[in-house]
Amino acid sequence: MTTPDDSQLVFDKDGVRLTVEDAVATVTLTNPAKRNAQSPALWRALTEAGRSLPGSVRIVVLRGEGKSFSAGLDRQAFTPEGFDGEPSFLDMARGSDADLDAVIAEYQEAFTWWRRSDLVSIAAVQGHAIGAGFQLALACDLRVVAEDVQFAMRETSLGLVPDLTGTHPLVSLVGYARALEICATGRFVHAEEAERIGLANIAVPADELDAAVRDLSAALLAAPRDAVVETKALLQGAAGRSYEDQRTAERAAQARRLRDLAGLGD
Repeated sequence: MTTPDDSQLVFDKDGVRLTVEDAVATVTLTNPAKRNAQSPALWRALTEAGRSLPGSVRIVVLRGEGKSFSAGLDRQAFTPEGFDGEPSFLDMARGSDADLDAVIAEYQEAFTWWRRSDLVSIAAVQGHAIGAGFQLALACDLRVVAEDVQFAMRETSLGLVPDLTGTHPLVSLVGYARALEICATGRFVHAEEAERIGLANIAVPADELDAAVRDLSAALLAAPRDAVVETKALLQGAAGRSYEDQRTAERAAQARRLRDLAGLGD
């Protein structure tokens, strides 16, 4: 996957590159030699990417260089020495509950901004998307996958739980029973099943992944931005509202759109 010549490089550090071309930003994981394994430094860079987006951006595409989207957490985190300049996970476990909660909350920030109502995020996923990689794909609104994709939630096999915000979207997409089975067994979910059960919006041959993402981005950009923002907010809140409350929310949102179209907005 290449960076378009006419895109603007915002930053490139700690395994993350952010580029912007008009209304589309691309966040790329750039450590294919390690299958884009994740670390606290990478998570901080992902958080910075969200904070660095220009206001003109409407679509954010998340990619991974090489054959794998992301093989998950770098196992160096579990060694006594950990990462250079970082506390090891073993040291973190010896801290207080409050300190450990604060550290995990900081890590989660890398996974939360993708669902902002003013953006539509698309994960372009090929090869391995395991553990933290699976959760990063789940952090996005939409997923376009290559036919060689392999999703797996392997945290339980390590005696851990998925804690990088992946459980809520997984249950929302596939339901409680399927989510439990996927997480508790750690098995692979391949492209055909991912599309069938709702994990993937589109599954395509690997050499068509870029084109499929471009086509989806163009289709999303064809609608007026404010209408997409209002619609996304309505859909995001639907699960937490009653049918009557959702009807009320629809009316309020439509009233705002009609007033804006009539030039009567604030």
